[in-house]
Amino acid sequence: MSAAIHEDKDIDPRPIAGKRVAVLGFGPQGRAHALNLRDSGQEVVVGLRTGSASADACRQHGLEPVSLEKAAESEVVVMLVPDSEQVALYKNILDKRMKKHSALVFAHGYNIHYRRIVPRKDLDVLLVAPLGIGEQVRLQYEAGLGVPALVGVHQDASGQARALAFAYAKVNGHGRAAVMETTFAEETETDLFAEQAVLCGGIDQLVISAFETLTEAGYSPDIAYFCCLHEVKLMADMLHRRGIAGTRKSISVAAEYGDYTRGPRVVNEASRAAMRDLLAEIRDGRFADELDAEIEAGSPLIRRRRAAAESHDIEKVGAALRARMPWLQKKE
Repeated sequence: MSAAIHEDKDIDPRPIAGKRVAVLGFGPQGRAHALNLRDSGQEVVVGLRTGSASADACRQHGLEPVSLEKAAESEVVVMLVPDSEQVALYKNILDKRMKKHSALVFAHGYNIHYRRIVPRKDLDVLLVAPLGIGEQVRLQYEAGLGVPALVGVHQDASGQARALAFAYAKVNGHGRAAVMETTFAEETETDLFAEQAVLCGGIDQLVISAFETLTEAGYSPDIAYFCCLHEVKLMADMLHRRGIAGTRKSISVAAEYGDYTRGPRVVNEASRAAMRDLLAEIRDGRFADELDAEIEAGSPLIRRRRAAAESHDIEKVGAALRARMPWLQKKE
């Protein structure tokens, strides 16, 4: 069943009106949320570790940096530090400092869904997950637009958690686009699955395998790089703007025919079976347990695989070719 879409006109901002909001962290999402909420009229502070390098940047944007302990006493506390830091932050500070019936807001459901964090029962626990990077959350807000977002409720101690989640989404600009209701489980499981099957694991392995197939057959590594990696952005941009059917109207007949007849030979029933296996491991917690064990061991697999990836021919070829295209480098 499709999720109902809520817009600004459907959302009452009063549940968050007058509440002090503490944004924990000042990375891309933290900066975007803090500035958007402030510009929407909310009282906002930014909670940072003592000596944080982000304190000066925070002040430059006209925001007040405070200690994490002080931030935790706010009526709405937004957890925007990395997932890997959240468990200790909750255990050591938030659990002890947050006030009864205050709200703890997450942008990703991982630590709640897998019970790495088990909040006090007298707290509201909300999900407001922007469907875009922090930079876009801020840019679209400034342009009078918005990035869609997912909202959900894990705990409703106050009786107002759902209304507060929607109100938060509204003042962060998401109601200008679309606010869709979900659960912590659905947001977490679909996000992990998409990362593994498509956005990271899937596309990386597809690109590398295609590059190796061409170079092993004697084709130029430079040309293989352009065909199999560089041009991914062209297709991704079209898919982003037009969807799959719209993109097919913009490609050649040969490309479209090859899509229909050869694509299913690459991503086939065996691939779908593997996807179902991935999803099962995500849903039953095996992936999360495996990741915990990897991190506790010092991330040996990640370090080993990173080193191998960095020494792959596709990286050497890509670095040389990208150096000839300085316009690819983002200007900060």
